[in-house]
Amino acid sequence: MYGMLLESVQHFVQLEYGEELWLRVVQHAGCRHTVFNTHQVYPDTLITDLAAACAEITQSTNDAFMQFFGRCFVRYFSNFGYDATIKATGRYFTDFLQSVDNIHMQMRFTYPKMQSPSMYLTHVDENGVVLVYRSTRQGFTYYFMGQLFQIAVEIYGFDDLDIQMLETHNTASGSKNVQIKFRLNFDNREYMATHSKKNIFMERLSLPPVPAELLLEFFPFGMIISKNMNLLGVGEKLLQVWGETPAILGDPVARHFKLRRPKGIPFTWNNLIYLHSVIFEIELIRNLIKSEIDECIDRTTGERINVSNSYEKKSDKEDSDPEMLTIKPQQPNLAASLDRRGSQGTRCILLQGQMRYIEDISAIIFLCSPLINNLDELPNMGLYLTDLNPHGLSREMVMQGWQNCSRLEVMYERAEQRSIELERNYDLLESWKRRGDELLYSMIPKPVADRLRHGQNPLSTCESFDSVSILFCELVGFNSDTIRDVMDVVTSMNSIFSCFDALMDKFNVYKVETVGQVYMAVSGAPEPTPDHARNVIEVALCQLRDVKKLDLPTTVHVEIRIGIHTGPVVAGVVGIKVPRYCFFGDTVNTASRMQTTSESGKIQVSNVTHKMLPPGLYNSIPRGKVYVKGKGDMDTFWILGKKEELAVESTKTGI
Repeated sequence: MYGMLLESVQHFVQLEYGEELWLRVVQHAGCRHTVFNTHQVYPDTLITDLAAACAEITQSTNDAFMQFFGRCFVRYFSNFGYDATIKATGRYFTDFLQSVDNIHMQMRFTYPKMQSPSMYLTHVDENGVVLVYRSTRQGFTYYFMGQLFQIAVEIYGFDDLDIQMLETHNTASGSKNVQIKFRLNFDNREYMATHSKKNIFMERLSLPPVPAELLLEFFPFGMIISKNMNLLGVGEKLLQVWGETPAILGDPVARHFKLRRPKGIPFTWNNLIYLHSVIFEIELIRNLIKSEIDECIDRTTGERINVSNSYEKKSDKEDSDPEMLTIKPQQPNLAASLDRRGSQGTRCILLQGQMRYIEDISAIIFLCSPLINNLDELPNMGLYLTDLNPHGLSREMVMQGWQNCSRLEVMYERAEQRSIELERNYDLLESWKRRGDELLYSMIPKPVADRLRHGQNPLSTCESFDSVSILFCELVGFNSDTIRDVMDVVTSMNSIFSCFDALMDKFNVYKVETVGQVYMAVSGAPEPTPDHARNVIEVALCQLRDVKKLDLPTTVHVEIRIGIHTGPVVAGVVGIKVPRYCFFGDTVNTASRMQTTSESGKIQVSNVTHKMLPPGLYNSIPRGKVYVKGKGDMDTFWILGKKEELAVESTKTGI
């Protein structure tokens, strides 16, 4: 779907429910777009996801919000002047319902990828109409009903429209196509009275009958189709461009013509009858390529294909139902894959016009003219200006290149291609931005990095913290006498430090850096927390436990020793080339001394850190006085583990 539908939803949800609710809806629906582009194509499921999110947040229903979204679209497109297009279709609401497909056809240049629904009327009376709605999308039934309600109120000035759903079914097994029959109840007396007067006037004319051949003279590219979908007659110019071939009269129309518009429907009698108010486009399959189409080889199977019989006839059951038409997946048509461009006189001709039923002969006549972009196309089609209708401005429109301008189509194709490339580049930009963020957050904490992004000076990130806990962990026992040993050491260090990195976010601890075989982490900065001492102890215990579980090379035997100290520090971003978030102060030095004076496989903490631990949670024993360079003798403690875990382990070992 195009962005205009989503723009209307965003505008009126923000207007009637507020900006805050809209942001919640976008997040809840998993939509990564906050702004929509009118001419950009978005997934069809996006609008249904937004409706589901709105319904869940506001405690309403999905159908109610889909109907609300349909009303929003009608209110929104008036800003683009499309309400004038609807008003121009006719004086009455019924006129509009009969002209919807024509409106969509005219919009195909502005929105070339629009997958519009189709509809037709099967019954009209003074109390309303019976409408059959067909769509390739499921879940938009109430959206369509909302559009009808709003058009009735805003454009035709009545608010008593009542819509009843009579029948609904999917048109084919496994297909997304849906077909629904509605009963629309409204005051339709003026429309019926106008058409009654028109019928009475036509009956009073008492004109003599006109032969069908005369109509084909007025429309030399027209054709007459019987109820069994055979060709009863064709115009003179159509026979001329057909070439020297056996007579085509009596042949199935689908053998020589391909239905281009309306899209998504089979070429059947019922469709021609009920879509009489819709403009049809039919492509003539030229005789020079027809021999290739009638009988050719399937490249994948090697079997011979008869394309003439590839048009499946509807079942008797379907023909017997005059109101419900089915949409079938279109049969493979090799003519569809053939380019309309070709050499002199070989290009297929596209005919555009209206289907009219003639009761006297129980047949349909296709009153049409060829679609020609400019004079350059005439030789390729084997046509001349004198072949075109002398009425209807056909010749003048070809001369001026107005009709179905090919240059305009090329422009739209290029614009669409640029839009696709732009969207692809946008996704690539998002991917690289995400990678850049991950790299930045690995060097600088996210809160600090976000402040720098907002333009703050790096010096402003320098701040003091009254109390943090710093952990130093050193890998000991490495032996690297040979090149192979060195490679094993590097591989082992990568595995161990990666294991430690996974513990940081789990316990709200920030990894500062690794220097050689020493790993440094801190809790309490840059995001202060009162549990910083407990956090680093939990990390230290996990480090001791997890390093023993790693699958390291057999030549590597590694142990770790850990030291922890608590106190005030100053932290800030340092450097330009490779900026880092560094910590300064006596606390850092003391924590490093706790690690260097520790022992393999043990956790040594200072007295300050020990006092900040929750009482009774950890099993610790005093180590006594330890000489620390620059500090003198300090009281330190060994942390053995959690008391609960140690009690369970003692029970298992029987101690």
